[in-house]
Amino acid sequence: MSHIARIYVTDALNKNEDFALPDAQSKYLIRVMRLVDGAIVRAFNGRDGEWQCVLRVNGKIAVLEPQDQTRPQSAGPDLTLLFAPIKKARTDFIVEKATELGVRHIRPVLTEYTQSQRVRTDRMRLLTIEAAEQTERMDLPEIYEAETLPKMLAKWDQNTPLIYCDEGADAAPMRELQSQLSDRPAGLLIGPEGGFSPREREILRSLDYVLPITLGPRILRAETAVVSALTLWQSQVGDWQKAPYLPQT
Repeated sequence: MSHIARIYVTDALNKNEDFALPDAQSKYLIRVMRLVDGAIVRAFNGRDGEWQCVLRVNGKIAVLEPQDQTRPQSAGPDLTLLFAPIKKARTDFIVEKATELGVRHIRPVLTEYTQSQRVRTDRMRLLTIEAAEQTERMDLPEIYEAETLPKMLAKWDQNTPLIYCDEGADAAPMRELQSQLSDRPAGLLIGPEGGFSPREREILRSLDYVLPITLGPRILRAETAVVSALTLWQSQVGDWQKAPYLPQT
């Protein structure tokens, strides 16, 4: 694995057009990573690909000078994760793993049994940045503000399948839906601890674009269900057929 620092930036990345980093990133590179003037840093912004940059240290400020593009911009599968927020540490886990597993959109959904009504999208964004930096991801998932299940369903594009993890005995395994999910956007809806209410299940089951799936005979914790469902989706119709990018050391 490469030991070259890799960071997400908001500035444009163009050859020889340098830019100063915010205080927190400057402190991380100079004081935590102990990088010196002239060190190499990899940077990406979700728009311009990944660039090899030269670090210039100006006191406490780190300045990056892009030199060469190492990878063009690319996008992963168009998958939206919709989940009911749970306790803080476990919501953090969900956001981190969703980023690692290639989700493009993250939408917190408030259900009747949702444990936590407070959703910090600013914290979610920080978690996605850290996860993307560490996993060679080229972009960040878009994070939506939390909304109720009825409001989310009212806005949902009915041409996009919404995979609904259901504990009902008649739900299908993910593999049986492969033909309906290949080469198209999709959503993956995970309920809270305790599942969806009977009324919510009735509403979801009444919608033609909702596809109920089962995650097996055991009742999973919410965060386990997220990772399991994302893994199934990626293995069936996602981008796991591609080899990982291995940076030069």
